[in-house]
Amino acid sequence: MADDLTRREFVKLGVAGAAALAVSPGLDAAAPPMPERPLGRTGHKVRLFSLGGQASLEQADKHDVSIAIINRAIDLGANYIDTAAAYGRPRDTAKQRWELDGISQTFIGEVMATRRKEVFLASKTDDRTRDGSLRLLEQSLRLLKTDHLDLWQLHNIMRDDQVEQIFAKDGAIEALLKARDQKMVRFLGITGHFEPTVLEKAIARFEFDTILMALNPADRHRLPFQDSLLPAANAKKMGVIGMKIPARDRLLRPDGVSTMKDAMGYALTLPVSTVIIGCKTVEQLEENISIAKAFKPLSTAEMARLEGLTASYVSDAQWFKKPPAATDPIEDDQNMF
Repeated sequence: MADDLTRREFVKLGVAGAAALAVSPGLDAAAPPMPERPLGRTGHKVRLFSLGGQASLEQADKHDVSIAIINRAIDLGANYIDTAAAYGRPRDTAKQRWELDGISQTFIGEVMATRRKEVFLASKTDDRTRDGSLRLLEQSLRLLKTDHLDLWQLHNIMRDDQVEQIFAKDGAIEALLKARDQKMVRFLGITGHFEPTVLEKAIARFEFDTILMALNPADRHRLPFQDSLLPAANAKKMGVIGMKIPARDRLLRPDGVSTMKDAMGYALTLPVSTVIIGCKTVEQLEENISIAKAFKPLSTAEMARLEGLTASYVSDAQWFKKPPAATDPIEDDQNMF
């Protein structure tokens, strides 16, 4: 019953925002261009579509289109941008993470130099230690051209041993707490798309403000994030950000879930605050924001229909999760971002 109430509350917020747009499009200058939802207990009202720092934004040869995407997203009302130290980081095993600047943060920083106050800015550390994470935070602040992050997150927590390392002496959680105490970051989050039970253990040990998890119509078929982890995060009043919405386009196919409208509609009908999506072009960005503006919650039957369409290609649509037969730890976590 509690989960149903939570879902209805989020749906009501989405409908109310969409209805306001339908009644007076363009007439009220104060009206948001997209419906808003609360980002957990942060106090931030986040729009339904948020910009992810991947796709073109993590490719060094996509400077002009990346800058255009970021600016256009803000122009159209997106007020949450997510990136990570690892996005677009060159591969050089002879150097430490903090010695390699990620191009995604560099591109976003170019825009933040003049538009920082317009967005809630989030980045991540993929280092599991205190000192390594603090070095990555220094790098993030430098590249993003800001003196603070609104949200700093633990990146892609996959295994129990990573959770233990993070919470051990000199682990990354010490870096998060220090950064918050020193006002280098405002809020703390955790992310992952590999195994939901690992994240559930982590949020039971610490009061994170947000969680970023994978949610698309194939989720229920294997290691579902929405069955237990999502209700647990909602119960803790965390901001919930959905990712892997089109699963790098592997979800979308003519004989399955065929449109971004369906992919986004499915995730936004769940009790989430927003969804982050990386875009290849300005046109793709504009389509996604148009979908968010017109969003209406899907019926239970439509949600089930979309889930059913993915049954024949779960491994593609959920490629980022722990493989069914995986017994050995994955060493190169960058492959999973």
